[in-house]
Amino acid sequence: MTQYTDTAGAVDELDTPHELTALDRCDACGAQAYIRVVVSSGELLFCAHHGRKHEEKLSQIAHSWHDESSRLLTDTRD
Repeated sequence: MTQYTDTAGAVDELDTPHELTALDRCDACGAQAYIRVVVSSGELLFCAHHGRKHEEKLSQIAHSWHDESSRLLTDTRD
C-alpha cells in the first residue's frame, strides 16, 4: 500500500476497513479494483489504469486514497 498526501490534506487511511478483493470492481470499466478513493459523496473503486488516469483531479477532493496496485507486481509463484 502506498501513502498518498497532497496539499488539500488527502491522506491514505492506514486502517482501511478491508483489503480490496476480486469482488471489488472498477467503477469505470468493471476490472478488478486496486484503488479505493473516498470522497464526500461516497466511495469510488478503480482498477490501476483508471485510478492513475483520474488521480490528479480526484486528489483535490479525496478524503482518503487507498492504493493496493503494488499487488499487481507481487510474484505469487512458489
